[in-house]
Amino acid sequence: MTGPYTPERMDVARSSDDIRTVRDARIDGLRAEASEAVGYSANTLRTVSQRYRTAYTDQLSQWQALRDELDAIERGRPESRGHTPTAAERGPDDGAAAAAEAGAEDARVRSLRTDVDGLGTELGRQQTELAKLEIALRSLEAMWLFLERGDSSLVSAGEQLPTDIQMRIVEAQESERSRLAQEVHDGPAQTLSNAIFQVEYIERVIDTDIRAARTELRFLRDLLRRELGSVRTFISQLRPPVLDELGLDGAISDAIGRTTALTGLAISHDMTASPERLTGTQQTVVLRVVQEALQNVRKHGAASAVTVASVIENGNWVLSVRDDGRGFDVGAVAARGRRNFGLQFMRERAELIGAGFEVHSRPDGGTLVRLAIPVRTEEGS
Repeated sequence: MTGPYTPERMDVARSSDDIRTVRDARIDGLRAEASEAVGYSANTLRTVSQRYRTAYTDQLSQWQALRDELDAIERGRPESRGHTPTAAERGPDDGAAAAAEAGAEDARVRSLRTDVDGLGTELGRQQTELAKLEIALRSLEAMWLFLERGDSSLVSAGEQLPTDIQMRIVEAQESERSRLAQEVHDGPAQTLSNAIFQVEYIERVIDTDIRAARTELRFLRDLLRRELGSVRTFISQLRPPVLDELGLDGAISDAIGRTTALTGLAISHDMTASPERLTGTQQTVVLRVVQEALQNVRKHGAASAVTVASVIENGNWVLSVRDDGRGFDVGAVAARGRRNFGLQFMRERAELIGAGFEVHSRPDGGTLVRLAIPVRTEEGS
């Protein structure tokens, strides 16, 4: 008979232990390698992020220096000090030299303004990129903790939003910043630029042609009053208190009334879907899409009639805004890579609430904007 502790059986047992040890060591090594790889990635990204922030700070300093130079030139102009030399005060040879100097200074001011505006837009984009890097870095750090310490918070319904949702929010913020930048550039910034040139003209002629100066002042007053109204409307669109005051249907009616007052358009509405089926966030998105679609009609559509409607359709709360305006070729716009801030704004808002968004249009065929929000099916609906 062969005993339980024969040399043969002892060799087999030692061989099995060795296999298990090798196997466990290999698995532990792979786990450690994975943890090390994530830690290395986090450290590398942290270094890159710090360098990125340093470069951003340098760019911010450059922008501030340009702003300071622009302010210094504008403060140093004679008219900004309340006095413009008259022809009698200037010598016979000073006229041409003064004109050349003034022309060079005007060119420098225009160049500085362009540089300040361009660099300011770039800084806004860099802020968004830094925010993305911060989110990515936090995600890598959380992964390292998960691997290294067995931290289960990464796979539970923790306090932080999932990374993909955070990234979509940042991307939506970038889209919103771009839209706001475009709105400010086309509106208040352009108006203020025109106002500055009008003021400079008034300062040049006020001593020699008081009638022309007064005419320009009236134009300037009317310009600023109109733009003040636009800015107030712009501010009211950043936050919709009208939702709390009037509800969604009332807020949409208010937006339609404002557009009608501005354009004289015939706008009908048929809001048959109950807004109570929507959350507060979803109602905000609906109102924003209506406002943006009506704004696009007002600015670009050349329409004579518009319809705003809502229905419950296949488990979705569906909003549609249809006009009979000039329309556009959706495919051609996308193929050319052109950015439409209004459409991008609406699409990003729809994605953040998990809604479908479609735009149907063709040249001379009008436009349909459609937002479909999934809602719970109710009995009898």
